[in-house]
Amino acid sequence: MLSKETALQGVKLFVLDMDGTVYLGNRPIEGSLDCVRALEASPDSDYIFFTNNASRVPAVYVDKLRGMGLEVTEDRIITAGDVCAAYLQQNYPGARIYLNGTPVLEENWRSKGLRLVEEAPDVAVQSFDTTLTYHKLDLICRYVRQGVPFLATHMDINCPTEDGYIPDCGAMCSLITASTGVKPRYFGKPWKETVDMLASLTGYAPSEMAFVGDRLYTDVATGVNNGARGFLVLTGEATMQTVRESDVEPTCIYDSLADMHKYL
Repeated sequence: MLSKETALQGVKLFVLDMDGTVYLGNRPIEGSLDCVRALEASPDSDYIFFTNNASRVPAVYVDKLRGMGLEVTEDRIITAGDVCAAYLQQNYPGARIYLNGTPVLEENWRSKGLRLVEEAPDVAVQSFDTTLTYHKLDLICRYVRQGVPFLATHMDINCPTEDGYIPDCGAMCSLITASTGVKPRYFGKPWKETVDMLASLTGYAPSEMAFVGDRLYTDVATGVNNGARGFLVLTGEATMQTVRESDVEPTCIYDSLADMHKYL
């Protein structure tokens, strides 16, 4: 593990998680927005937000951050839903897609030209669906049992909020897997498709990137498993006990974005 000073050397793109890293619920984490503003003002550093939370789309996050006093454009924000959508466009062109997702994700995918259906799908996708019902679970389990390819936007088990944790996509997929015996192909962090998409969009090589977030198995693992760096912040899910129990070793650990800001 590198020191807090040396870990930042050579980083040109900071890929910032949002939930548990920049804010909890609707409350900014102390000092996080100052860190983002410092990265924006730096001539030597760039940043982009990447969240596995596919229950929302970039436009929603723009409004949310604006409400916290941070002005960003949509091209600064990518979600796991965007990575999964790009994969579907490339590998299942014109396919009939059954999606368990929020209405805003459905609308976003339709705007990308994806064909969403309720019956006879070619592929089934589970996302972080805060509108999930038993009927939706029943349908996706039926399709998966029939052999329809099973994808998931991301693997996060819990989503941190200002009041604690709520079940996320990974927990929903565990229920589907328990019922069907089939595990999904996950997207978002920590998978290579995410790093490839960011490299394509930004022009930075993985070796120039640092993934910053509060989860070892997604945020940190994305970096350390794919040729980039992985910085852990202790403002969300992970604790030092989690670090001791995990086989994912962060490049560096910061108390928060405010702590990282001191060493920029």
